[in-house]
Amino acid sequence: MSVLLSAQTAVSPVPMVLSLVVFFAFMYFFMIRPQKNEAKKKNVMLASLEVGDTVLTTSGFYGVLIDITDDTVIVEFGSNKNCRIPMQREAVAAVEKADAAIEESKK
Repeated sequence: MSVLLSAQTAVSPVPMVLSLVVFFAFMYFFMIRPQKNEAKKKNVMLASLEVGDTVLTTSGFYGVLIDITDDTVIVEFGSNKNCRIPMQREAVAAVEKADAAIEESKK
């Protein structure tokens, strides 16, 4: 029994380090990098907001932008002109440009 306990096996740290490097590379390319790309696309979309654009909010409502300030937008919902709601700029999930809608309606 003492022979088994006294026998030490030499374990190389290379496989463990290599597996950690592969794990972190996997995490970067499949989780972190796509999130950064999505954040860049959303920032570009929010920077290109203009009055008159049709927007989809994160809560699922469609509306038209009436006013834009630094961090808030005022969105008009429906045909009722009294339904104008101020919300954070980040609450805009998708944008349809007013020019694109006019060109599609002409076709």
